Amino acid sequence: MKTLHFDCFAGISGDMTLGALVDLGVDAEYLKTELAKLNLDGWKLDFVKERRGGVTGLHAIVDLGGDTSHVADDEEHHHHHGEGHSHHHHAHDGHDTQDEHGVAHDHTPHVHRRWKDIRILITRSDIADGAKTRALDIFTRIAEAEAKVHDTPVEDVTFHEVGALDSIIDIVGAAICLDFLKPDRITCGEVELGAGVVRCAHGMLPVPAPATQLLIQGMPVTTGGFDKEMTTPTGAAILAASVNEFITTARFREARTGYGIGTRNMERPNFLRVSLREEASEAAPWKTETLTLVEAAIDDMTGEAFGFLMESLFEAGALDVTLSPCVMKKSRPGTIVSILANAERLDLVRRTLFHRSSTIGFREIDARRLYLERREETRIGEFGAARIKTSFWDGEPLRAKMEADDRARIAREKNCNLDQA
Repeated sequence: MKTLHFDCFAGISGDMTLGALVDLGVDAEYLKTELAKLNLDGWKLDFVKERRGGVTGLHAIVDLGGDTSHVADDEEHHHHHGEGHSHHHHAHDGHDTQDEHGVAHDHTPHVHRRWKDIRILITRSDIADGAKTRALDIFTRIAEAEAKVHDTPVEDVTFHEVGALDSIIDIVGAAICLDFLKPDRITCGEVELGAGVVRCAHGMLPVPAPATQLLIQGMPVTTGGFDKEMTTPTGAAILAASVNEFITTARFREARTGYGIGTRNMERPNFLRVSLREEASEAAPWKTETLTLVEAAIDDMTGEAFGFLMESLFEAGALDVTLSPCVMKKSRPGTIVSILANAERLDLVRRTLFHRSSTIGFREIDARRLYLERREETRIGEFGAARIKTSFWDGEPLRAKMEADDRARIAREKNCNLDQA
């Protein structure tokens, strides 16, 4: 099994991803030819050999040639992967600043790109279907995160973070590279977020940035390894849309390794490492992991309160939450709240249970979960983008299902029953 593995010990951004994947073996001229199919002018992509911490890799540089007509309000925010940029929106003062690649740009005028405009741009292009689907998936995740952060409908999102021309090149370029490599699966270890604050259009915000905070949900992450922002919204979205499994240990044969160099020279090596691995098929067609089962029996909360509690637990990172009726002492009808959580989210789940429910104590049990490999992709059809989840048995597709929210949206638009969508 050919596996592509991301080692994000120094975080991840769009340009670091491009540099690493080309260093791994993606043909740079093929990448540029495919990107040209976007029919966007005013950019040039170069790859320069540089060294960080004694390791040589490729630094991807998007040169806009001083043309600011394509620059959106994300040039400072979206990348800056802790590499030489202060990560975040234009200052709107007309002064030159450096983008994530260290390239100076004048910030007037600014072009804001709406999500639906970017979607049309990618959909109408002639890039390969696999790359097109992945690029739309990455952008969809960022759009949904931005919509939640700013409390606005997804279709109305105007990209302050990733609307600039160089950002589009990063995201679509990463999708093209991954489609070129066509790994059987993609894995990733812990993701370093960095520390400190980032300067955004709305002021100084703590690392990780709000959109990044949403995009990394469910990922194993670390903080404090660097005093700058190391994982950007674009980098987090690439992982969220591409990684099949986050792992801490593995047995494999290393085939090739590539390094994407970050702009900043820092005390610790600032690069993204990716590798192609040959892994033996697992003996069983399913995967296993150890989680914690948290259970609380409650007899003094209303139905509305239980609904709010369930929503809060999922927001805290619970993998599953169920409510079961029971009979408690003094023959009182009650409810057992059962929560599955991994170690990274357990403390937040505990705090949420104490603060959002009436319980004063609960049980915890180690639970061994067996599950099939699952992959999610966004497909484009007559009624727009829809997310499809596919489960696999021993590497072969077993069943596929559309995300319930997308089915409901299509059913409303078609004015039909849910099972007809």
